[in-house]
Amino acid sequence: MMNPVFLELGGFSLKWYTLFVLIAVIIGLYLVCRETKRFGIKNDFILNLAFYVIIFGLIGARLYYVIFKWDYYSNNLLEVLQIWQGGIAIHGAIIGGIITIFVYCRKYNVRLIRYLDFVLIPLLLSQAIGRWGNFFNSEAYGGETTVQALQSLLVPKVVIEGMYIDGAYRFPAFWFEFLACLTLFLVFLFIRRGKYTKVGTMTGLYLMGYGVVRFFIEINRFDALMIMGYKMAQLVSVVMFLIGLVIIMINMRKSKFEDLYNDKNNIDTLRF
Repeated sequence: MMNPVFLELGGFSLKWYTLFVLIAVIIGLYLVCRETKRFGIKNDFILNLAFYVIIFGLIGARLYYVIFKWDYYSNNLLEVLQIWQGGIAIHGAIIGGIITIFVYCRKYNVRLIRYLDFVLIPLLLSQAIGRWGNFFNSEAYGGETTVQALQSLLVPKVVIEGMYIDGAYRFPAFWFEFLACLTLFLVFLFIRRGKYTKVGTMTGLYLMGYGVVRFFIEINRFDALMIMGYKMAQLVSVVMFLIGLVIIMINMRKSKFEDLYNDKNNIDTLRF
């Protein structure tokens, strides 16, 4: 079982989870700015958007978790605000972030799907990095297993040792989600540069890809948020996949040269 604290100075402690989330945000934001710069979009516009997305994404992540743990928080209302104690969910962050981007794009009269394309692919890398925070928190794991079984799956020694929790080795669900998100990120980077890739394709692929990944990862997680006996993350993943599929199908109906992602003339004029 890993030590969740990265650094302690006096009464201040910095947890590994917080550190990895900060790293994930910084790297993700850098990649978004790097991509939007190709299209002549000002960094100030993206940084302002990121400011609100981070805030409301975090609020969404916390509210999502609290709602599905309401039996506990209804009797401990003050703890709802104690986010530093843990308890956030990536699906809540995605929902909160997308709503924020929608409102922001409406305000400045720019195309929502364009900016989702810019944001969601770097988000995959950020999610992959953030999963290491789960590792140091000794969470996002599955049932009991053996060292031999984990070695047969080519799980690194450091991960195997960190998954010795409560007297048994556990299935490292976080590790396989890390690998899946990293793989999707690299594959989608290649697709994004495709000559005939259309606006919205990257959003559709993200929703479908992460939907599939999380649905199957959730099978092996023991700390899932539940609703009426079902794992909420799996239900949301199915919805994500279906929305992504609809987006891809709409794009398939367009002509080969219509609405191309890499057409730098196919970008909204920002209105300030």
